[in-house]
Amino acid sequence: MRSLFEQGKAHAPSIIFIDELDAVGRQRSVGLTTAHEEREQTLNQLLVELDGFQPTEGVVVLSATNRPDVLDPALLRPGRFDRQIVVELPDVRAREQILTVHVRKIRLAQDVDLAAIARATPGLSGADLANLVNEAALLAARHSKESADRRDFEDAKDKVMLGMERRSLVLSPHERRLTAYHEAGHTLVNVLIPGLDPVQKVTIVPRGRALGVTFALPEEDRHSHPRAYLLGRLAVAYGGRIAEEIVFGPDQISTGAANDLRQATELARRMVTEFGMSEAIGPVTVGEPGEVLPWGREVILHHGVSPHMADLVDDEVGRLVRESHERARGVISANRPALDALAAALLERETLDRAEVEKIIAAASVPPVPERSVPAEPSRRIHAKLS
Repeated sequence: MRSLFEQGKAHAPSIIFIDELDAVGRQRSVGLTTAHEEREQTLNQLLVELDGFQPTEGVVVLSATNRPDVLDPALLRPGRFDRQIVVELPDVRAREQILTVHVRKIRLAQDVDLAAIARATPGLSGADLANLVNEAALLAARHSKESADRRDFEDAKDKVMLGMERRSLVLSPHERRLTAYHEAGHTLVNVLIPGLDPVQKVTIVPRGRALGVTFALPEEDRHSHPRAYLLGRLAVAYGGRIAEEIVFGPDQISTGAANDLRQATELARRMVTEFGMSEAIGPVTVGEPGEVLPWGREVILHHGVSPHMADLVDDEVGRLVRESHERARGVISANRPALDALAAALLERETLDRAEVEKIIAAASVPPVPERSVPAEPSRRIHAKLS
């Protein structure tokens, strides 16, 4: 560290850039570990060097990290790293411009619409978009094409966002049928509850660690989410399990809903403890953020929460998930013909896009969603930001 800053001063004006600052700048120990470990010595020397700069030396120190929460407070004091610039994920216009940069190195077909690809890739970083373009070029080369077309980009997008297809995985007829009804349940609840993101694709081709995927994307970038939207997402999470239970019986429900249950429980708890969306608890935050131990391990320590409040939180989380469970049951039970039609189409074609899903549901003469399937608690226009 001393040599680095000596070189910077010798070549002034210069810029010293430290990447992954959290590797050497994590919070120092408070007596639980020895103070002579190498990382702490490096951090101490960095603090000394930063204090030793004079305004006329012409040396600028920059750093980057994706974990600013674990940095030692001494690094962020005035005169050190006191100016922080947050680099968010790119919005739709930035994604289109990033794609424009990366497609310069490949030959594009006439049917490729970069604006449409940008709209269909919310949440992807610049590195993800570069990987998407590279995957599209590889797919085109694999099929001996002279240029990458729209289909190549669609397949590349699915691979990047959903995972690689595992067509070598052989499912038994029962497992395949169970997966078809599971994904059909998610899809049906997602389509029939208003205000949710439209389903872009549903497939029973195994991808990653999942046997099937229901993929929904917003029409435009979302930065906050109303309470009704979050309640709808909870119901969608239970759509697969409810479909299995209605079609195959309670004794035949599978472990395929494990991830759905985990996501639903986590979302319900955040609605209660972080977003203030519980009438019983009110607009308060329950508990404090997780603490980072000196050796980098993060634990959640909830301070100032009484046993009564903890029980109340558990009751409210349980109420939200039970109501969402019953809401999904009401939607699927009232529209069983559409569920069967979606499952049959998935068993026949394996993958359905948005237009095919809407056509199948419309052909099944689905009535409007009954009001009784909506939770009785009055909806409030509360918005929450999801990280």
